[in-house]
Amino acid sequence: MTTPVEKLAQGWLDCGVAAGDMLLVHSALKRTLQRYMDMDQAIAPTDVLDSFLLALGKDGTLLLPLFNFDFTKGVAFDIRNTPSYMGALSEAGRLHPKTIRTGHPIYSFAAIGAKAELFEGLVNFSGYGSDSPFGILHREKGKIGILDLPDQNSMTFYHYVEEAAEVDYRYHKTFKAPYIDATGKQEEREFGLFVRDIEKGVLTDVDPMGERLWEQGLYQGQRPGESEGLRVIEAKALYDFVIDVIGSENAKGMLYRTEPTNRG
Repeated sequence: MTTPVEKLAQGWLDCGVAAGDMLLVHSALKRTLQRYMDMDQAIAPTDVLDSFLLALGKDGTLLLPLFNFDFTKGVAFDIRNTPSYMGALSEAGRLHPKTIRTGHPIYSFAAIGAKAELFEGLVNFSGYGSDSPFGILHREKGKIGILDLPDQNSMTFYHYVEEAAEVDYRYHKTFKAPYIDATGKQEEREFGLFVRDIEKGVLTDVDPMGERLWEQGLYQGQRPGESEGLRVIEAKALYDFVIDVIGSENAKGMLYRTEPTNRG
């Protein structure tokens, strides 16, 4: 008899995940958990985590976002204990005994699996920089999976591409707050983000780009709310497509929009 974990794993494979992949997963679990409850097969976030690890196999690597924005408000980041604000699956990943956590205090990641060592000791300065986990995912020809979320609430990889292109509607900003490392040592540290220019009225608006990816056949799988609800895209193909959109000066209306500012 197929277990729920095995059934979930097969669903992810049907959506474009493959054994041996390096896969970054953004997720909302409510609908998946409810689907199995409706079948009298109650599952927990740890089961969903196990299902992704099963689908990826012994040669695969799972990445999960452990993003937490408290550091931008001056709150201390503790790499050992600061929780993820990115949902139940990501928090289950943070607590997994084999997780390696990266060290950016705002955009940290959990890495589990065959190539997790690539992320060990990584403390990148810029959240979206070329030396960030996004850059490793790109260079390793990994994939991004999005479960039951729109691009607007998930696809942070767009900002990695925007930083690579040094777009003029974002700028580099630094944040400083207490930082506690894996040994428990605390010190004031400074980290960067490539943020939208609110003085120009810039608002992130990436769902139009998501629709274009569907039109171009770059997304595999299902839209949010349909069947498994997981869509998958190759990071390199995504990068190449978005960098072309930016280079052709079509980012406005695809990646961002502007609104009037109230400056006198």
